[in-house]
Amino acid sequence: MSQMSKIHIHPFCGVISAKDRHLLNAHRSALVWFTGLSGSGKSTLSHAVEARLYELGVRSYVLDGDNVRTGLNADLGLSPEDRRENIRRIAEVAKLMVDAGLLVFAAFIAPYRGSRASVRRVMAGLPFYECYVKCPLEVCERRDPKGLYRKVRTGEIRNMTGVSDPYEEPEDPDLVVDTSRMSLDACVTEVVHFLCREGIVFVG
Repeated sequence: MSQMSKIHIHPFCGVISAKDRHLLNAHRSALVWFTGLSGSGKSTLSHAVEARLYELGVRSYVLDGDNVRTGLNADLGLSPEDRRENIRRIAEVAKLMVDAGLLVFAAFIAPYRGSRASVRRVMAGLPFYECYVKCPLEVCERRDPKGLYRKVRTGEIRNMTGVSDPYEEPEDPDLVVDTSRMSLDACVTEVVHFLCREGIVFVG
């Protein structure tokens, strides 16, 4: 966007505030970013948490890596630059959704600490939590739900995070869920209890 175009942008302040939406929903909005290797269980966990909270009357939504790349970010590849732009766009979309009163779960590898730090900056002033879905590479390879690791080993795929490309583990995540040691149900309960402790949801 040119400097001249930016001069003519004037964000509109709506009448309904985030607090109003929280009162209507009976829960607060926030962004929980699930980061981890492919096959660690990010999508499975985030959708399971969404389902659990739905039963409790909580309005939430999952932004999932592959789903976003079929639409909003279909033009992006897997280069470091495209990965950063992928995360930037998702962060901006998530920010709008959180402002709309939703509890948003973002299930993305987001391999670089710098990119995840940029999400935190975008969300400044809004509830944001980084959840590290921890799982050893060898376990992720055994699971290999999309067959990606097999294709990497046979040379069909390059630029695979955790194998040929780096994954920078979170240094100080808000929550760590080890999917190699806990059942899915236990992992979901861990996340829900965390959201209760943080005052985001209020469930029995």
